[in-house]
Amino acid sequence: MMHSCVSENGQSQLQLKQVELNTYSVAGGVHSARITKLHKLLQKTGSYGLSSPRISPSSLPDNPATDSLASGLLRAHFAYGPPKSNLASRTGILFIVQSNNVNICDERPLEELLWDHDLPTYRLEFNHEILDATSLTTTRELLFHGSLSHDPLEISVVYMRAGYDEHEYRDQVGIAARVRLESSRAIKCPSLLSHLTTFKKVQQELSTPGMLERFLSAPEAAKLSKTFMPMYPLDSISSLGQHGRALALDPTTAAGHILKPSLEGGGHNVYGAAIPEFLRMIPEDSWSDHILMEQIEAPEIRNSLISSHGLHSGPVVTELGVFGVCLWSHADQKEAKIMENKEAGFSLKTKSREMDEISVVKGYGCFDSPLLV
Repeated sequence: MMHSCVSENGQSQLQLKQVELNTYSVAGGVHSARITKLHKLLQKTGSYGLSSPRISPSSLPDNPATDSLASGLLRAHFAYGPPKSNLASRTGILFIVQSNNVNICDERPLEELLWDHDLPTYRLEFNHEILDATSLTTTRELLFHGSLSHDPLEISVVYMRAGYDEHEYRDQVGIAARVRLESSRAIKCPSLLSHLTTFKKVQQELSTPGMLERFLSAPEAAKLSKTFMPMYPLDSISSLGQHGRALALDPTTAAGHILKPSLEGGGHNVYGAAIPEFLRMIPEDSWSDHILMEQIEAPEIRNSLISSHGLHSGPVVTELGVFGVCLWSHADQKEAKIMENKEAGFSLKTKSREMDEISVVKGYGCFDSPLLV
C-alpha cells in the first residue's frame, strides 16, 4: 500500500509499505483475474466513454493469477513424482475447504485448470470428511478413498483453503485432521511451519533491527526493511513491548495504530481510538497475543465502487497484493533447496476510506484492477 508521509526536508512523499505477509489460503486470485478481464472488456466496448482517455488497453495490465496459481500446484505435483504406495496407481491433488465456504468461486476454476491437465483434483471439508475419506500408510503416503476409481488415489499435494481459523481447532476432529495431513509425505501448501510465518508476531519479529540479516544480505535486508511500518510487541518484559503498551493505552497515540492478533480471514483487527478500551476488556496476559502496527496513511484518491451495499462514490483506499509461488525441498535438513520462486499475478482491493478493513468476502471493499499512468 502507498504511504503518504513527510520527508526530512519537509516535502510530502509516497513510500511503498507492506501491510502483511500471508502464506495461508491466499484467496482472491481468480476473482482478481476476472475483474481485470472485466475492466478490459469495458474499455473495449467504450463503456468508460470519452471522459476517461487515460483508460486504454496498455494502461490495464494483464493479470495471470489464475493460470499462475494453478501452474504452481501443477509444479508441486510433478515434484512429488509417481505413487510411492503399491496400493495406488495414480496421484492427485486434494483441496481442503471450509464447510460454510464463501470462497468456492475462487477455488473451482483452479480445480478445472488442473483437471484440464488430466490431474485428478478433489476437495474435502476441514472436518470429519478428512478422517473418513483418507488414510495414512506405514510409509506416510496419504491415500484418498473418495474417487470414482476402486483404487485409492495417492495425494501428491494438499492445498489448504481451510484450517486457518481458530474455531476450526476447538474440537479433536479438527486437530486430528490437521495432524493426519501434516504427518503425510504429501507436499503441503502450506506446511505447518509455513503457516506459522503468516502469524503477525513472526512478522513483527522480522521487523526488529538485525533480524532480516539472519536470512538476507545486508543490502537486501536494508531494501526490504524500508517497506516495514513500525511494529511493536505487547509483552510486559522487553523495552519494545513496554513502549508498545504505552502507545496502545494512550488514546492520543493509539489513534495512529492498528492492533493485530495472529488470526486470518479478516475482521479481527482493532483500530485507533478503540484500542485502549479493547485492551482493558481482555486479560492482560493475553495482550502479547497481539502486535501493534503504525497505520499506513494512504494518499486520498476518489473512485466509484459497486457492491451489495450499493454504489459508493468518493474517497477510497487501495491495497495491492502480489501472489507468489515458492517450492522448496529439504533433501538436506540443514538448508532448503529452492526449486521455484516466482511472482504469480496480483490482487487489487479497494474500499471506502471510511472503512477500516479490506475483506471483500465479508463486505469490506471490492476487487479492483490497477490503471497504469
